[in-house]
Amino acid sequence: MISVQEAFSILQNNLTVMPEVESSLYKARKHILSQLLYSPINMPPFRQSAMDGYALCLHDGLTYEIIGEVKAGDSHIVKLLPGQAVKIFTGAAVPDSAQAVIQIELVKANGSELILDELVEAETNVRPIGEQISAGDLALEKGAELNAAAIGFLVGLGFTKVNVYQKPKVGIVVTGNELSKPGTPLEYGKVYESNGIMLQSALMDGYYEDVTLYEVNDDFENTKNKLNEALTKNDVVIVSGGISVGDYDFVARALKELQVETLFYKVNQKPGKPLFVGKLNDKIVFALPGNPAACLTCFYVYVLPTLNILSGAEANYKQAVLLPIAHDYQVKNTRAQFLKANIENGAAEILTHQASSMLNSFSVSNGLVYVPDGNYDLKKGDKVEVYLL
Repeated sequence: MISVQEAFSILQNNLTVMPEVESSLYKARKHILSQLLYSPINMPPFRQSAMDGYALCLHDGLTYEIIGEVKAGDSHIVKLLPGQAVKIFTGAAVPDSAQAVIQIELVKANGSELILDELVEAETNVRPIGEQISAGDLALEKGAELNAAAIGFLVGLGFTKVNVYQKPKVGIVVTGNELSKPGTPLEYGKVYESNGIMLQSALMDGYYEDVTLYEVNDDFENTKNKLNEALTKNDVVIVSGGISVGDYDFVARALKELQVETLFYKVNQKPGKPLFVGKLNDKIVFALPGNPAACLTCFYVYVLPTLNILSGAEANYKQAVLLPIAHDYQVKNTRAQFLKANIENGAAEILTHQASSMLNSFSVSNGLVYVPDGNYDLKKGDKVEVYLL
């Protein structure tokens, strides 16, 4: 049995980033950019009005002659003489002969006459060419996450495709004769299968959408065949249940026959002690405990960071932040613990119902408090490591 920190280190040393692929920007959401991108244009590409108002060819007076208008998207050239103005709208091209834009609320217009209350300084409300970025400047660094703002920025520069790191395909293998499908009558001795959809939902929360669910009963050949199928078609395989040493736990034996290399099995933690991680070429296998809270804890602490690293993100497993604990707490355990907690007002409150089988407290938690093993007291205000969910 290894420590949590040893498990982190082993995983970190056994990951290979996914290949690069060309992607439409419209499908690149939450992918990691695998190239440097330089702007092909100035943005804005012309002098642009920052306001609805009037573009002015400045002179010494407060009265101007209105000779037309320029709407956003207009491409005609307007030439102004000193003392002349055009009505203009936000985003429209400011004529080269205009030096400033005055916002519409600060003037009076009477027919073709425009009256100002005071003189206007040159370049007022005019966005200069290249104010946001100039042609040839670095637009985004390699390794940037393509969120909505980044995609909007790149589309605005004229990009339609970019190179990104491929996201892993994930297979979820759910095992257990005791599992029934939700929506069917629950027979005596059965429980509803929840881990599969729980893991699918957690993956979607992390923007991993190429996910396939495989279900298998507790039979060795079926288990082996489903695992082989999942390994063939996916980059990461997550197994729920069947990894312990019971008479009907066949996952470990099946993985061995499929030549999956064991990276580690069993971590000195609670919940999630019977965690298995293996490797087949560049494919990673996680066999998570069947108890739902233990399963989800291992997902957040080990699986999700792995997927992020494989996807090219600058992520690691030591993602905890230090926060004060909101109350006194006694630690008395021979294993490190990940405790479901509520983070509010910058402090961590450890919740009740910490058993590995219980999701009720997990469903209202937004963090996991990590406490090392031992016998000691935590006092209100002491700093603890928190994995934010």
